[in-house]
Amino acid sequence: MSIASPSRPLSALAVLCAALGASGATLCVTPGRGKTCSHTIQAAVTAASPGDTVRVWPGQYHESVVISKSLSLIAVGPVIVDAAGLPNAIFVDGTHSPVSGVVVKGFTVENAQFEGILVVDGADITLVDNDVRHNDLNLNISSFTCPGLPAWETAEGEDCGEGIHLVGVANSVVVHNTVEENAGGILLSDETGPTHDNVISENKVAENPFDCGITLAGHPQAGTFGTPLGVYNNVVEANLSVHNGYQVPGAGAGVGIFAFIPHANMSGNVVSNNVLLRNGIPGVTLHLHAPDMNFDNIKIIHNFISGNGADEDPDALTPGTAGINIGGVSAMNGLIISKNKIWDEQSDVVLNLPSPVALHLNDLLGTGFGVQNLGSGTVNAVANWWGCVGGPGASGCSKVSSGVSYIPWLTSPVDLPIKGKKLGDHE
Repeated sequence: MSIASPSRPLSALAVLCAALGASGATLCVTPGRGKTCSHTIQAAVTAASPGDTVRVWPGQYHESVVISKSLSLIAVGPVIVDAAGLPNAIFVDGTHSPVSGVVVKGFTVENAQFEGILVVDGADITLVDNDVRHNDLNLNISSFTCPGLPAWETAEGEDCGEGIHLVGVANSVVVHNTVEENAGGILLSDETGPTHDNVISENKVAENPFDCGITLAGHPQAGTFGTPLGVYNNVVEANLSVHNGYQVPGAGAGVGIFAFIPHANMSGNVVSNNVLLRNGIPGVTLHLHAPDMNFDNIKIIHNFISGNGADEDPDALTPGTAGINIGGVSAMNGLIISKNKIWDEQSDVVLNLPSPVALHLNDLLGTGFGVQNLGSGTVNAVANWWGCVGGPGASGCSKVSSGVSYIPWLTSPVDLPIKGKKLGDHE
């Protein structure tokens, strides 16, 4: 399967191959006695020079690994980094000097107080084939707080930063990871710098009970509510995001893009070819909580969406369950919603915006509204398949609300193949 996208110059696979092709010395880590290998991962990382590779042999390591130089950290067989009682299992730390060219491959990371894998202020970072589970353990869900979370993480008290967190990160790849049973799944935010031009691809993100599967969020910097630095031009593609945000009402989308401060820049993000099932709020959810935001040129293309929940947010309230929900007080320009297949929802697409929206070539197969417009902007929904030849409102078809144009409609399904993560047992 090709994961190339015309929206970026290099595919995730090409970036990954380039990253894994780095040269340098090789250091080793073993959990037992030995004359040539380190006995902790951190000791080997500290001893390594930029460009080196640290190979970690099977075993369980109780530590919090901090990487602040270019290197490849590779698990050779089953390696568990147990961070019980520690902040993170693996921290790629560019806070003192931006870090680039780091690869983290093949680890199981678990039991951290906060994120399992945290990357701050970096570029050309590759996270691949890791199993990130059962982190965010300091979360106090009764008060939506995370005691001890660093002060710069300004809006993460309710989820302790989720399983994998990128902050101030550019041109990086998160691919083929499994992220399960954390507070939330994968988070991209901007407290320390803009997060842009990253690829989040072919990950399984499931059973994270308190937040979204994959989140792109504009957050304030510590001590200020000035303009967020931006989360833009990222690609979220071919992921399987299943049953996230289910334990707290209104908690988690399959993929969510959110901001709550004026002038936030969330533009140019692409959500494509994902399978989004049974999440706590709609499969793809966008919240524009403040005026004058830049959510322009967002693309929601070729996703498979079913069985998700309703949105309870006041700015984006849905009357029932929904597949795609976009709502708020800012206008959106250049929004594309196309070639999505949505079924088993009370409303396939719910829109509550002050600006016009166009959506075409979707299979809208829900039990109620194919498109429901709750905002002042008009909706152009021509050339969609509504579930039957007769078009919206005919027997066996989904319907439309006022403010939605739909003629002409398609008389056969778009019938989109699934190219990324398979539905499998989740169908």
